[in-house]
Order: sequence, then structure tokens, then C-alpha cells
Amino acid sequence: MIINLTYYHVAKDVPEVNPETAVVIDVLRATTTISWALKNGADSIQVFADLDLLRESAIKWDANERLMLGERGGKKIEGFDLGNSPLSVTREVVNGKRLFMSTTNGTKSLQKVQHAKHLFAMGLPNRKAVAEKILSLQSENVLILGSGWEGAYSLEDSLAAGALACYLVKKCDFKVNILNDEMQAALTLWDFWKNDILNCLKTATHGKRLTSLGDYEDDFISCSELDCLDIVPAQVERGVIRAS
Repeated sequence: MIINLTYYHVAKDVPEVNPETAVVIDVLRATTTISWALKNGADSIQVFADLDLLRESAIKWDANERLMLGERGGKKIEGFDLGNSPLSVTREVVNGKRLFMSTTNGTKSLQKVQHAKHLFAMGLPNRKAVAEKILSLQSENVLILGSGWEGAYSLEDSLAAGALACYLVKKCDFKVNILNDEMQAALTLWDFWKNDILNCLKTATHGKRLTSLGDYEDDFISCSELDCLDIVPAQVERGVIRAS
């Protein structure tokens, strides 16, 4: 058995393929928010790149059973219930509800690989849970996709990609084949920053962007926690994610 690992920095880099298993990462903050929302009892998250389509879909649901999460440029969109913070998706707010979500980067990446047989959303808090799921599936080909920032590379997503790859290399009983230089670089990045994750997130350009917008210290802490969630957000139908 061999696991072939490939990493792409942003959605536009991904070739038009239907991977067996795909993992989408948006550390700051979409996939971290998704993971915490499901941990706190959200029924599901439906992701959208297009805001108008989100609104059209959300309006069909009972107002008491839905929430709209919208973020652009790090800020909550006017008229939406929530922005894109893992701190906002508390059990009291999201329990039992369908979340309709659109963000600057992460939801676009999820849509890019929505044809994968298995599609998971991962942040650092659920790195181990996602890795163990991949190992249980014995997937031969795993595509890891960072969300970046508006089509550009992001340090924090590559850090998490390296964290996932490192776990798979160390824990599986068979060969892990690193297929591209982007994945090798992510492994090296993880090895350099693994003992100072919080500072890495703040050093990243998107981290600095958030800092310039306000006090996001608690968001940084939440997004930098490693292996503290047992949730695996998995696509169960096109664009709809539930805990698995």
C-alpha cells in the first residue's frame, strides 16, 4: 500500500481532476470555523463561492433552522448572521442549524475539489482526526489544497499541510510518497515552526492583515491549537459538509 501525497497552494493550481481523497485547508479561518461549528452541534455547513446563490439557497430554509456566515477581506458581510470566526460558532448559536457559508478563500477551495470521492475540511485543531480518517480509508491518492489569500500563497495553510503530511508519514504502516516540491516544502516549514505555531500564524501576511483589522488574539489562539478536535468535516453531498 502506498499513499501518494500532492499539495497545491491555491485552487487555481489544481488540475481538472477528480481526486480520490481531497483535504482543503484554510487555517485563518474557514476550515477552523467549520470544524468548531460541527463540534458545537451544527447540523451541516453548505459552502458557496457566490453570495447571491447562498442567499437564494438560505431563504428556502426555516429562519429558525439556518444561519448565514459571510466574510470578505477578513470582515463580516453586512446582513449576515456571523462572519468567519471559530469563536462565534458556539453551541448556543449553531446547535442543530444549517450554516450557509461563504468566505474570501476557503469556500472557493472546497468548491474546486467538490468532485472528490472523499472531501474533508481541515484546520490545525483537527489535523490528527483527519489524518486518521485518511489512514482508515487507505486512500492511494490524497490531494491537499491550501486556500491561500485571493489566489496567492499563504504560510499558515502550507504549515498545516506539512503538519498533516508529517503525521501520515510517521503513523502509517506503509509507504507515503511525496509527489511534488510544494509538499516537500510544506514538510520543511512544519519542521521549522511546529513548536511555535501561534507565532507562525501571526507572522503570515494574512495574520498581519487580521491584526490590522482589530483584536483577533483569541482567533489566533483557537486556530493554532493542534489536535484538540475529534471532528472530521466531510462532504456528504455536493457542497454540504457534516461531521463524520
